Amino acid sequence: MYDYALLLIGPNGLSIGRTQMPKFLRIGVHQSNVSGYTSKAWWLRRVGSTVFLKWGAVEVHGVGDGRKIYWTLPPRAKTIRCGTVQRAKDYAKTAIARRRNHRYEPLAGNIAIRRRPADRGAELEQALATILFVDIVRSTEKAARLGDSRWTQVMNHYYAAVRRELKTLRGKEVVTTGDGLLATFAAPAAGVRCATAIREAVRTLGLEIRVGLHAGEYKVSGAEVFGLAFHIGARVAAKARAGEVLVSSAVKDLMSQSGIRFKDRGVHQLKGVPKRWRLYRVER
Repeated sequence: MYDYALLLIGPNGLSIGRTQMPKFLRIGVHQSNVSGYTSKAWWLRRVGSTVFLKWGAVEVHGVGDGRKIYWTLPPRAKTIRCGTVQRAKDYAKTAIARRRNHRYEPLAGNIAIRRRPADRGAELEQALATILFVDIVRSTEKAARLGDSRWTQVMNHYYAAVRRELKTLRGKEVVTTGDGLLATFAAPAAGVRCATAIREAVRTLGLEIRVGLHAGEYKVSGAEVFGLAFHIGARVAAKARAGEVLVSSAVKDLMSQSGIRFKDRGVHQLKGVPKRWRLYRVER
């Protein structure tokens, strides 16, 4: 067991707590030595017949022994009550094996927290933008088929293509998320056009993506951004099929004069997000 700082969400925003980090904490080794790359960290702990899981996004800074790893979002947690000790042991064993199959490695050291001044409220600014989430469909299968060396080359070309389109349409990269990326745009039409351009560009690499866009307000503190709008954007992307660009009603309502055509994809409950949202597929 190791002690580490845990990022928490309270009524006044993000805060810092303390908890224990079990020995099974792992971080995805997918390009883990590329500075600025974001992956996932997991931990698993069994107490009697109960298994505790916790996972979240982490960002890698630096390379080699000097690299540092930060939580980028508050970790999610799940408790599995297995009924018997043996079932709990079997569940834990299977969960660990699954993480290893996804190329996770034991994490040496702590996950760091960027400490904030006590008076964070005075530093917060409100911003409004169109938020784009993009990720690769069936990336784990493709990585396993290609092997680490070839997959790393593909990912380098993938991010180069994505960033080229972002630059063309004046998108602002916020963070990479495993095999995806989060960006913001001042205008919703630019975000939609960037999404379709990225989709076509990465198909030349043999990749298919899903994209979600949402427009809303969020908070800015220095170089960091946070808010429910980002979670909504991520959930919209999760509803997209392979090759599909989905937008929330908030985006479509801002684009009545854009000339871009949309198809109604119905009303959806977005996991962890209040109320139901109507989503639309970009048709061009």
